[in-house]
Amino acid sequence: MCLMPFTTIFFDLDDTLYPASSGLWSAIRERINQYMHERLHIPWDEVPALRERLYRTYGTTLRGLEAHYPVDKLDYLAYVHDVPVGDYLKPNPVQREIISALPTRKWILTNADVAHARRVLSVLQLEDCFDGIVDVVALHPYCKPQPEALQFALEKAGELDAHKCVLIDDLRHTTRAARAFGFYSLLYGDGAADGDADAAFTDWRDLPKLLSFGG
Repeated sequence: MCLMPFTTIFFDLDDTLYPASSGLWSAIRERINQYMHERLHIPWDEVPALRERLYRTYGTTLRGLEAHYPVDKLDYLAYVHDVPVGDYLKPNPVQREIISALPTRKWILTNADVAHARRVLSVLQLEDCFDGIVDVVALHPYCKPQPEALQFALEKAGELDAHKCVLIDDLRHTTRAARAFGFYSLLYGDGAADGDADAAFTDWRDLPKLLSFGG
C-alpha cells in the first residue's frame, strides 16, 4: 500500500473516465480517418497506417499531421470530436462517489481539447468533480507522455513536487513516462501493471485503497 501524501491527482479522459468498451474512442478514430481523407486528401487505403505511424512517432495524430500537412488545429479538434458522446457514455454513480470524495486537487490531463472534455464530463455527471482541465491546446507544442507536458501540468496545478502527484491513464506508455517523471502512476483497465505503472485497477472502488485514502 502506498503511504505517500498525495496532493493532486491527474486523470486522463478518454478510455479512462469511461471504459474502452463504450466505443466512443473508436468513433473518434473514425472521425480522424475521415478528416485525413476529406480535409487533407490522403487516399483511404493509406490513412490507417499513416495515422498509426504519426501517433506512435509524435504522441498524437494531430502533432504528426501538423509536422507534415497544413492543418488548422482547432478545425481538426472540432471535426474529430464531433460525435454524439451521449450515445456512448452513461454516468457511473460509484465512480462519481469515489472521485468526489478524494481529499486532493483533481485535474483532467488529456490529449483531447477542452470542449470534448467538458462534453464527456457533463454526460458522466462529473463536471463538478475537477479543479481544472489541461488539454492538448494548452500543452502545445507538446502532449502526453512527453516530460514537457507533464511539467506543464504540474505547474498549472500549482504543484512543485511530482512525487506528491498521481497520474491515472489507460495507456502504458503514458503511465510508464509519468512514473519515470516522478508521479505515482496508475494504469486503468489494462491488466497488471507489469512495471509500466505503480499499480493497476479496473474497479473504481479499488482506487481509495491504492491511494491509501480510506484503505
